[in-house]
Amino acid sequence: MVPDAATLDETAWRDVDAAIAQALAKRPPAARRQLAMLVRVLDTLPLFRWGRRFHALGAARRARFLDAMQYSPIPLVRRGVWGLRTLIFLGYYARVEVQTTLGYRASARGWAARR
Repeated sequence: MVPDAATLDETAWRDVDAAIAQALAKRPPAARRQLAMLVRVLDTLPLFRWGRRFHALGAARRARFLDAMQYSPIPLVRRGVWGLRTLIFLGYYARVEVQTTLGYRASARGWAARR
C-alpha cells in the first residue's frame, strides 16, 4: 500500500506500528475486532487463487490482490480495505522523517504559526 515502506528498518516499523496502535486504541472494541477479522480474511483469501496466504505471497501478487480487494464488488470488503489503507497511511506518514522529507510543517497553533 506504501511502496516506500519496503525500505523501512526495524525502528521505523516500530514507529509505524505505534502510530497505528495509538489510533486503534481510540476506537471501540467492536471496531478493533472487525478490523482483526478483516485482516484474517484478507490473509486467507489468496489461498483460493494462489494456494498461499497473503503473508506468503510475493510483492507483485500482494499488490494485485490488494488492488482487487479495494475495488471489490462487496461494499463491506471495499470499505474495510480502504479503512485498513487509511490506517497504514497514518502509520507511515505520521513518522517525523517522512514529514520532514515531504516538507510538512503542521503546528498545533494552526494558521497562527505562519505569522
